[in-house]
Amino acid sequence: MSHLPDGHVTGPLVERDLIPGWLHALTDDVDALTDIVNRRGGDRAKLARMVKAARNRRAAAVLILFAGGFDADPAAPGGLPDDVDVLLLERATTLRQHSGQVAFPGGGHDDGEPYPVHTALREAQEETGLDPAGVRVLANLPSFSTLPSPFEVVPVLGYWETPSPVRAVDAGETARVARIRMADLLDPANRFQVRRDFLGGKVYQGPAFMVDGLLVWGFTGGLLAAISAASGWDVPWDHDDVRPLDDAIAAAKSSQEHGLPLDLPFPPDSDDFPAQARPDDFHTNDSEA
Repeated sequence: MSHLPDGHVTGPLVERDLIPGWLHALTDDVDALTDIVNRRGGDRAKLARMVKAARNRRAAAVLILFAGGFDADPAAPGGLPDDVDVLLLERATTLRQHSGQVAFPGGGHDDGEPYPVHTALREAQEETGLDPAGVRVLANLPSFSTLPSPFEVVPVLGYWETPSPVRAVDAGETARVARIRMADLLDPANRFQVRRDFLGGKVYQGPAFMVDGLLVWGFTGGLLAAISAASGWDVPWDHDDVRPLDDAIAAAKSSQEHGLPLDLPFPPDSDDFPAQARPDDFHTNDSEA
C-alpha cells in the first residue's frame, strides 16, 4: 500500500542524454536498488517485530546530489570520474533524534507542495543554503520505508550543474555540510560494515564508510553503497570487515546516537514492515537505510 502523494513517478525525469554517463546504469534500472537493499545483512524481520508505533507513514524526500565531470571516464569502474563528489550533512548533536549522524539533505513533505522533487530541493536549500537553480533533477529513485521513524522516503537524484556555496544554515540542526569525493568514499581502506546486537541477536548489519572524520552508515551509507553497486562503481573491498557500531562511532570521535531499535529501509510493501512504527522526528540517516 503506497503512502506517497499522488503524482509520484519512479525513474528518470529527463532525457537520457541529459544524465551523466556514469549514472546511466542507475537511471536505466532504478528498481535494482530495491533488490540490493533487500540483500543487505541483518535480521530485519526480528527487528520489525520489536518495533511499535503508528500505522500511518508520512511522505519524505532526500536529495542525493552529485557534482563533477559530466562525461564518463572509460578507465574508471562504472565510468565514475575522479572529481565526482556527493553532498552530505552532519546533524547537530543537540537534536533529540539521530543526533550527530551523517545524512543526505531532506525531510518531510509539506501539504500542498509538489512531491518529491520540491520537497527534496526545499529541504536541501533550508539545510545547506544551496541554490536549487544550479541543480538538474535527474530521477526519482524507489521509495523506502524507515524504522522506527514513520516515513516513506523517496530519494531524488540530482546533478549539480552549477555548484553554489553551501554551509550549515542552522547550527541548531546541522553541525557540518560537506562535499565528499566519491573516490575517497569508495576507497577500500575507508569501507567496512557495522553491526549492532541486541538481546543476544544481530538486529542490524550494513555498509559503512569513514571519510574526512565522518562515519557514514545507516540510511545514507546503505543507499550510497546500493547506488555504487548498481552503477558499477565498486572497487573490491573487504566485506568481512565487520565492526561493532559503537566501536565505529568511537573511532570517528563522534557523539552521535544510534538509537534502538535501529531504523532500516524497507520496500514499502515488504512483509518485514510492521503494521505500526513509532512516531519520531524524521531524519534520513535513521540509523538504518
